Amino acid sequence: MDKIVSILARANSAIAVVAGLLLLTAVAATLLDVILRAFGTSLGGTDELSGYAMAISTAWGVAFALTERAHVRIDILRNKTVAPIRALFDAVALLALVGVSIMIAWRGWGVLSKTISNNARSNTALETPLWIPQTLWWSGWTWFAISATIMALAVLVSLVSRRYEQVDEIAGFEGEA
Repeated sequence: MDKIVSILARANSAIAVVAGLLLLTAVAATLLDVILRAFGTSLGGTDELSGYAMAISTAWGVAFALTERAHVRIDILRNKTVAPIRALFDAVALLALVGVSIMIAWRGWGVLSKTISNNARSNTALETPLWIPQTLWWSGWTWFAISATIMALAVLVSLVSRRYEQVDEIAGFEGEA
């Protein structure tokens, strides 16, 4: 399981770089658009495209935050307990995140499915076929659900094997206890 979690972390790091580049591209396009407006012209659509970039990079970025143990948690009780209880708290927290991520991916599919069936387009000058950004957005949430599930399985295997340090390495609190 260690190898799988390690591969997952490396994949999410690479995905985070791509998501960051997407955001940087959106910033550069917006900056260029603002500069061009001073000369009486515009790229047009940068507000719409940067919104898509933000949604897509966020959806894909949450899996990176997960593998980096950067999600916000309230750990006041966890940090005052012994290793087996801390590991149990970590497992419960991760299982809750799995449930939420699966729900988001499942409900996101409903949004994407309706968009595809209605051939929906944005109500802007670009008339973007919405299935394009929504597919990328939904794929990110689906990847998050997959990542969270893999990590939860690794935590549960470690918990059952009483390898509490390994649970902490996978899903524990990153910082001072």
